[in-house]
Amino acid sequence: MKRQRTHILLPQALLRDIDRMVGPRGRSAFLVETAQEEVKRRKLLQFLENDEPAWEDGDHPEMSGGSAAWVQELRKESDDRCGKARRQAKRGRSRT
Repeated sequence: MKRQRTHILLPQALLRDIDRMVGPRGRSAFLVETAQEEVKRRKLLQFLENDEPAWEDGDHPEMSGGSAAWVQELRKESDDRCGKARRQAKRGRSRT
């Protein structure tokens, strides 16, 4: 990630607290991490306050039969795979 030097003013008490936690050589990394978390949090809040739907039905045709049907299909596929694996393992054990 490309970086750019910037000049910010911090209250002395805050700077002392930061230095106690991460040391003077860790200030930049601490401030970057903290700012990234806050930007992410604010973007999430903005998204959650938005009235637009998070997705369009057309983008998820697998859900056209409803979520319950979709979950049942996933479980069936999983059971089929697990059952096949169990049968193969059982056959492998019976040969020894």
